[in-house]
Amino acid sequence: MDWKPNRHSHLTIQEQIVDWIKSRIEQGDWSVGTKIPTQRQLAMEFNVNRSTVQLAIDELKADGFLESKMGSGVYVANNSWNALLNRSQPNWQQHIESSIHKPNYHTIQLINEYEQMDQIIRLGTGELSPELLPTKQIEQSLKKISLDSKEIGYSSPQGSGKLRRILCNYLKKRGIQTNPENILIVSGALQALQLIAVGLLEEGSIVFQELPSYLNSVHPFQSSGMQMISISRDKHLADTLRTLKRNRQSLFYCVPTLHNPTGYNWSIEERKYFYNVCKELNIPIIEDDVYHELLFESPPPAIKSFDISGQVLYIGSVSKTLSPGLRIGWVVAPTPVIRRLADIKMQTDYGSSAFSQEIVAHGISSGLYEKHLIKLRKQLKTRASFVEEILEQRFKKIATWKKSEGGFYIWLRFHKPVVNKALFLKLIKKNVLINPGYIYETRDLHHIRLSYAYASFEELNEGLNILLELIQQ
Repeated sequence: MDWKPNRHSHLTIQEQIVDWIKSRIEQGDWSVGTKIPTQRQLAMEFNVNRSTVQLAIDELKADGFLESKMGSGVYVANNSWNALLNRSQPNWQQHIESSIHKPNYHTIQLINEYEQMDQIIRLGTGELSPELLPTKQIEQSLKKISLDSKEIGYSSPQGSGKLRRILCNYLKKRGIQTNPENILIVSGALQALQLIAVGLLEEGSIVFQELPSYLNSVHPFQSSGMQMISISRDKHLADTLRTLKRNRQSLFYCVPTLHNPTGYNWSIEERKYFYNVCKELNIPIIEDDVYHELLFESPPPAIKSFDISGQVLYIGSVSKTLSPGLRIGWVVAPTPVIRRLADIKMQTDYGSSAFSQEIVAHGISSGLYEKHLIKLRKQLKTRASFVEEILEQRFKKIATWKKSEGGFYIWLRFHKPVVNKALFLKLIKKNVLINPGYIYETRDLHHIRLSYAYASFEELNEGLNILLELIQQ
């Protein structure tokens, strides 16, 4: 919402809020049955007292525009006045509620909204700071890239042949031997998960994951009717999977290098044990490896490097390292899988950006990408040390954490269960945005995924001070 009351208007703040809500209804933006934002949300958006919003809503209820539903909230009313206004309008709320795609958690919707505001200190975002992006190098690359008409048209279903050939050589560093026909270029890792969900699994299939999990903050599998089951990777893994799987179709999603959100790294022994268990039980693996290039030390080999039977679907991306705006990632998988996913991708977007693919191909083949990674890892390590020093000085008595091994995050655990929705909202009022642990595991009120990758040093210092102050209160 960009609208704010005009404090110099001849109308009172309450009158302006009433008129604004009426306009949303009259224009059809809020049709019959739409649940309006809470009083707290509106007060925060409009920067007014909650009591002012309450009076405005009470007036609209009295006039028949709005109605309350016990324990549910306030909705646009279905009375004669609104029926007249909406006689020619479809009931979009009914369409929305009956659609197959699940809405995201309210907290994540707020995160997505507030991340776009310049005044917000982003302490949890999974994105590089603009100052860490190689903007000048990309600009220089654009001058060196030569294009022909075919290359900037629609690419083949699997993506640029040039980029896929370059990736074959590049992936050898991860111990992955593959061919261009076994690579699909996608618009980021999230699209890869969405394609797998709709293209390889039947409704009701099981997707195994660790807890906490990034998958709980997005819904590619849940919206396709899959059952998410979180389990521990312990010595009983085989028995647990065998018991839960039974005869149902399933796969296991994992982030073995710089796990999101915890930052944990699996050892080589853990990777081999996990692969062998899944292979024995015929459970395909999705290996999400988008962070491995940001490990401060040399990364262990990918699970895909052990794969001799097509058990592992491997996902990579440049969104965490080069530019999220390029929207370029890739899947490495057996030929039938790649063809299936490519077919679905062509049905949805007709291929990833030809220009973005050319930029990534040039960056990797010229060596510029690896030079950027060396510099980026040093910068991230400096930022991690800066945040860890603040934590050591100010948070040691109330929280614990593990020293970062790379990537973006520190998984900060408070001794007491203080990381709740109330804290999240209080921090937003102070212009600080966090990623609370409960978006990755609903019962987790102890953790924050603390990112050192986006906010400036000054913002990191200020934001952590505000966080400490509110928790101590």
